[in-house]
Amino acid sequence: MVTGALNPSAPSRRGLTSRSVWPVLFVFLCNLTLTAFGLVRQDAAAAPLTELPVPAVVSKVRPSVVTVLTRGIPQGGSQHGAPSGSGSGIILDTNGYILTNNHLVQGVTSVVVGLSTGRLTPGRVVARDFLLDLALIRITAPDLVPAEFSQRSTLEIGETVIAIGNPLALKGGSTVTVGVISALDRSVLTPEGETLYDLLQTDAAINPGNSGGPLVDRFGQVVGINVAIAPSAQAISYAIAIEAVTSHIESMMARGSVERPDLGLIPLTITPSVAASFDLESDRGILALQVDRTKAAGQAGLQSGDVVTAIDNRPLYNMGDFWHAIEHANGQMTFQVATQGKAGTATIIIPRPSLPRP
Repeated sequence: MVTGALNPSAPSRRGLTSRSVWPVLFVFLCNLTLTAFGLVRQDAAAAPLTELPVPAVVSKVRPSVVTVLTRGIPQGGSQHGAPSGSGSGIILDTNGYILTNNHLVQGVTSVVVGLSTGRLTPGRVVARDFLLDLALIRITAPDLVPAEFSQRSTLEIGETVIAIGNPLALKGGSTVTVGVISALDRSVLTPEGETLYDLLQTDAAINPGNSGGPLVDRFGQVVGINVAIAPSAQAISYAIAIEAVTSHIESMMARGSVERPDLGLIPLTITPSVAASFDLESDRGILALQVDRTKAAGQAGLQSGDVVTAIDNRPLYNMGDFWHAIEHANGQMTFQVATQGKAGTATIIIPRPSLPRP
């Protein structure tokens, strides 16, 4: 589970460090319903959704929730005592795709998936994205029950939600907790110093091991993927809003990675060590490396070694900020740039490249 620091508007994270904000919390995995490389979407002509009592929601969703058991790399050169962990996941389709959190499977050497029937089956990680903290595992097993994913564009603060997962890897199956959506559009810092956006805040009890498990509504549909808790507070937990990442999950299934616009550069978060290595005057922002003069950023005048400090007047502190600003840009973007070797900052207008068709 990931421990996160609340950052409602995410305008400034000065003074927040990865150690101080995320000491305990990445532990959630979520369920999604997919067809051949596409999330199942409800027919617009279908009957309206019917609210279900909580026990009926649990009965509907529980078969789609799995336990994810991992084993990592042995520490200190030992062949024994490799670190292991557990979390949760959601069955996306009958082809064996399972959605979970990237922090749960990062650096692991083996994955075993426990189904709701009690069966254990080996899995393999087929896609990961650390900026979204999402990962896909694939297994081979019969009679898989995919979860239903909500396509609602708006959720209401105060509406009932249910968290289902496997906290602490307790024996006897998944654990169910009930709460409400406490807030929308939250953002938090990860232990690595990156920012997670588009989070739902809930007071449903979530604990280590819930990571990757679903947060579902009263219709029995997944609205979020449990991802983090606030370690210094009570009843403040976070889930990745499913509506915000549906297209990214489809990309991960189709390509094995999240497709992002090709600006023609390699972005790098400026940390103290990066600033020292490149002799930078800037203590925050995104360092532009290997800028391609034939692509959007290079054609607009950006050069290797420049530091992008803001996009459309939104300050940048890490790559999460960088890609979130680009994703939400309309047509063209205004980069505020600290140019190496020159005083002051420059403003560069860059057209936002279109994503390639799958």
